[in-house]
Amino acid sequence: MRVVTSTLLVALACASSHVHAQAGAGLDDANLISAESLAEHALVDAELADVIVEARPYLSAADLDAALSGALSAEDRQALYTSVFRQINLNTASRDEIMLIPGMSDRMAHEFEEYRPYSSLEQFRREIGKYVDDDEVARLEQYVFVPLGLNSASEDDLMTIPGMTPKMVHEFEEYRPYASMEQFRREIGKYVDDDEVARLESYVKLD
Repeated sequence: MRVVTSTLLVALACASSHVHAQAGAGLDDANLISAESLAEHALVDAELADVIVEARPYLSAADLDAALSGALSAEDRQALYTSVFRQINLNTASRDEIMLIPGMSDRMAHEFEEYRPYSSLEQFRREIGKYVDDDEVARLEQYVFVPLGLNSASEDDLMTIPGMTPKMVHEFEEYRPYASMEQFRREIGKYVDDDEVARLESYVKLD
């Protein structure tokens, strides 16, 4: 049932957010999922769930993989990543990080890198769609995001950041134009702690 539901969510996300979405949807975000929900996974007991939550924030998929490497085998981590992940930045992720996506091949990782820099998920769909069918593009899209311009991203764009709220979107827009990332940290740090500032910052860029 979970696979069917996730597939449906991905399809709906692509259909309804075709223009604005800059982050894929459909997987549980390792930075946001509750310990209780993690512990429901066959590979995660309550103790490991607490460890995963305690190690947040994960600013990259590599951070998540490193945190899990002492508790789960590479095979089990790949199985977990079919439902729980930390999305990768399409424009900066290393080859090793891209290879953390379940079912990834060296050939497809090369295609991910070939079309950098990505300006949108629509570009990602178009380019990767040259090599795989629509269902596979939708599956891969769950694992990636395109960084947003702090000064130019629309409200709809900003709402695609995992865990974003309308209130926080308002704060993002309130302090425009941003002259530096330090300014972003200072202003957004008035509302959330340093860990959350760092997590949010990982999805944006200065433009």
